[in-house]
Amino acid sequence: MKQIQVLSDKAALITQALSCVLEKINIALEERGLCTLALAGGSTPKPLYEALAQQSLPWEKIHIFWGDERYVPANHPDSNEGMARQAWLDVVPFPPDNIHPMPTGSGDPALDAQTHETQLQQFFQVAPGEVPVFDIILLGMGDDGHTASLFPQTEALKVSDRLITVGNKDGQPRLTFTFPLLNQARCVIFLVAGENKRPALAQIFAPEADETMYPSRAVQPQGELWWLLDQAAGAELK
Repeated sequence: MKQIQVLSDKAALITQALSCVLEKINIALEERGLCTLALAGGSTPKPLYEALAQQSLPWEKIHIFWGDERYVPANHPDSNEGMARQAWLDVVPFPPDNIHPMPTGSGDPALDAQTHETQLQQFFQVAPGEVPVFDIILLGMGDDGHTASLFPQTEALKVSDRLITVGNKDGQPRLTFTFPLLNQARCVIFLVAGENKRPALAQIFAPEADETMYPSRAVQPQGELWWLLDQAAGAELK
């Protein structure tokens, strides 16, 4: 199921995203007793995290992951983990064991990718070759059409036998979920704001376009797919 919603502005986008995330958390808690949520980086979701920090939720039943991470320490200004901690996770009484950041400290991104893949397999209790099912994965989209750290025409797009791989942005390594992991999710929610996203969105929603040029096209989860756009981003969509 694919839903595309164009909201009046970024504030309305965040309000709708909060409503959607809370609904999916509650469904997961009702059906399975816990919720697995993978966060996005970038500036767009930060107000969503700040809004979630104002909620009263059973934090001990929610487990937090990240869809991608820059290869920097958690205290680095560019860290997705650091941003989410500052905006939300360190503001509420989250059990430390419920927060599962991507490791970035070994000096070997490929080794850290393998380590995190093993961590996911152990947490979700899946065998090698099986793909965990996240309840909610939040994603952003760059003006080049990338999502997570799956950038146009990079090797990471081709990885089909791993959960975590090394993405590459201008020679800078990042850790990222792969398409098989993204597409196994029960619900994927894109948050996209800004007029600069319009050209890429036109290609992503076109009847045909090159997924290696616009990687967000390849996100087609087995569950629900939500595209939440502000008016600036979505004005030209039919």
